[in-house]
Amino acid sequence: MSQEGSIQLREQSSAPHFGAEEHRTIEQEPPDIDQTTSRRHDPKTKRACVLIGNGLLQLPIWGFAMSYGVFQEYFTTNWTLTGNPDLTGIIGTTSNGVMYLSMPVLFALFTRRWARHRQAAALSGAALTCAAFLLSSFSTDVWHLVAAQGVLAALGCALMYSPTTLSLGEWFGAGGNRALAYGVTLSCKNIVGSACPFVLRGLLDRYELRLAVQIWTALVAGTSIPAIFLVPTYHHPAAGAGLDGHRARKIPWHFLRHRTIYIYSLAIALQSSGYGIPQTYLNTYAHDVALLSQTSATLLLTIFNLPGIISSSFFGCLSNNSNKNSTNNNNTPNTSRTKTLLSLSLSAPAVTSIPALGSALSAFLFWGLTTPGSMTLLVLFSITFGFFAGGYSATWGSVLDELEREARASNEAVDTGMLYGLLNGARGVGYVSGGLAGVPLLRAG
Repeated sequence: MSQEGSIQLREQSSAPHFGAEEHRTIEQEPPDIDQTTSRRHDPKTKRACVLIGNGLLQLPIWGFAMSYGVFQEYFTTNWTLTGNPDLTGIIGTTSNGVMYLSMPVLFALFTRRWARHRQAAALSGAALTCAAFLLSSFSTDVWHLVAAQGVLAALGCALMYSPTTLSLGEWFGAGGNRALAYGVTLSCKNIVGSACPFVLRGLLDRYELRLAVQIWTALVAGTSIPAIFLVPTYHHPAAGAGLDGHRARKIPWHFLRHRTIYIYSLAIALQSSGYGIPQTYLNTYAHDVALLSQTSATLLLTIFNLPGIISSSFFGCLSNNSNKNSTNNNNTPNTSRTKTLLSLSLSAPAVTSIPALGSALSAFLFWGLTTPGSMTLLVLFSITFGFFAGGYSATWGSVLDELEREARASNEAVDTGMLYGLLNGARGVGYVSGGLAGVPLLRAG
């Protein structure tokens, strides 16, 4: 066969299918030779660099949002701005909400249409984040902080997160430990959440607000830029115009016909509405209500994020095993090893229910029964809630696998990058609603 003929066949195989008679399942489609060969020969060092880069990016992306409780507690005793001090309580949840709500749009853009611009977009996000934090250091009114830190910096962080996370999912695609890679990255996120409270508290105590925020800006720039260059875009034909100049393939929206995506989106929104409140108010509650020292209050926020280091990898591994066990059940003989793995396998609803129920019980039993001057129950709450709630996002790998299987069963195409963006959007809805509810709840006691 001539080279021209092979090129024509390759282009035909990558064209989208619209007619019902042309629908084929993912399992029936012949694998793209270039993609299969490329993945087989991808050097392990490149995947390692992608994982390291995404892990390092958790600091500039999530360090402020996960540690905002330190700033909230600082404002209660060092208020120098004009405006209502209660509005500072919405900065942390607004930051998380803006990041997550913008992700569906950003994931849709960078999945295919703008795939080749991922690194440039991430660098632009780093620049926007640094500019926003730098401007916030000169704030004189509370709305300046809300706009700069809660909105602009959050948009910049979302611009860093979305394209790099898409590349992470593609480098560790289905069958390549995608869920585990997500779990390891989320563990790095919780390492950041464990260390940053003390870092930011030390900066605030030594340099006060303006200089502390400026130092944080320099730290964001120094970590984000080299990390972004460690995450190259994964080149594959599905990216369409984003990579090779041809017209981009349309994103398939068939999954919107099924109720599964709505059930998981609602569950994620409900879980997230309660997750952001302790991050914002745990420090203030421990200091003002439980009458603990400033150091103890900061320690609680670290303890809150610390268990997520383990739980994210644990739930990521559990989700990854669930996917592999499902594949083995369909394609491999019933060996003793397969039986052992299957005995540890859980469905996606079961995997996602464990952290959701665990975090709800810990909030009801431990934080709800705390008395003034008692640190024991708050520590128990921070450990248990931090473990279960901190690992919840790592279960999304099993959700994506279930949605992929549902698409195969219905002879429909699916884009997991777009799905992951929508799940993050559902989390943003939860963060915003939780933040809006947190202010009146705090006033009510």
